[in-house]
Amino acid sequence: MIMTVLKIDGMMCSMCESHINDTVRRNFNIKKVSSSHSKGVTEIISEAELDETALREAIGRTGYKVLEYRAERYEKKRFSLFGR
Repeated sequence: MIMTVLKIDGMMCSMCESHINDTVRRNFNIKKVSSSHSKGVTEIISEAELDETALREAIGRTGYKVLEYRAERYEKKRFSLFGR
């Protein structure tokens, strides 16, 4: 799994978050997406790394700008009563 973290300029409210999330869902094969207008950040979890150029273009068409792109391996955290 890959977590992609985007720093986005222009998100001002929860509707902006929805626009970004819907755009990502429509254009890319992902597991989960979440945005925060107060932090100016979108986090995307996917099986494979997303095409940075295509991601920037898709979000750009909605009127927002990707300021920073970072992709890293993501390990799902599991709940354990035994602290492993």
